[in-house]
Amino acid sequence: MGRLSSKNCLVTGAARGIGLAIGKALMREGANVAFVDVDAGVKGIVAGVAKEVAGAGIGRAIGVQADVTSRADIRRAIAETVSAFGSLDVMFNNAGINKPLNFMDVTEENWDQVVRVNALSVLLGCQEAARQMIAQGRGGKIVNTASVASRQGYPNMAPYSASKAAVISLTQAAARALAKQQITVNAFAPAVVLTPLWEQLDKDLVAIGTSKQPGEAIDMFSSTILVGRAARPEDITGTTTFLASADSDYITGQTIMVDGGKFLV
Repeated sequence: MGRLSSKNCLVTGAARGIGLAIGKALMREGANVAFVDVDAGVKGIVAGVAKEVAGAGIGRAIGVQADVTSRADIRRAIAETVSAFGSLDVMFNNAGINKPLNFMDVTEENWDQVVRVNALSVLLGCQEAARQMIAQGRGGKIVNTASVASRQGYPNMAPYSASKAAVISLTQAAARALAKQQITVNAFAPAVVLTPLWEQLDKDLVAIGTSKQPGEAIDMFSSTILVGRAARPEDITGTTTFLASADSDYITGQTIMVDGGKFLV
């Protein structure tokens, strides 16, 4: 039996990258997983995931299209998860975007888009998951995706850095608010992870003049990682599965750095 057998989980931003890897790892530990994404193709992606990780003791999966900046959509995604699996035990608020602009070029529209997806969605996800968990009466776990950018502001990623700093504050606030309901709230903070988000970010940084050619930005940001390389999504999932499991029951309000030693804090 896996560490997460009989646990029912929801992961946002789960059509690709870190979110997809999180969901697969949870399933391999026996969890049932709702893969939630704004991408309408998430249901087809999940069908492929179910075949990829099929086997004895493997959890079930569903795909749900939802906009995480909409409270109504988050409520619906949670309702579909509960309808399919019977409860919600673990909520991963993972969805995120980055639209880099040089500091003096940041617009209200750029700020609003990044902060709504990266920070407002975490507030909404924590609130709505907590409501469901409180109604169930047996506690639960909420895990939020922060970033090394939450610890240091970057001049070409000001809204992103601010939004990820907000994730840490929201994690601490929610942990304090929900402790009496036996709900733990934690976050993890990756650095450079080789995902479609970073592939696009690399192109965007060339476009705004931060780097001169594709690959340069990834190499630059990775150069101070002590383990000597950027992460793969699978490098992150040991921590995320731990945070979803009973092994982390005595941890709450914390942000775990999963950055290969880029920042020592």
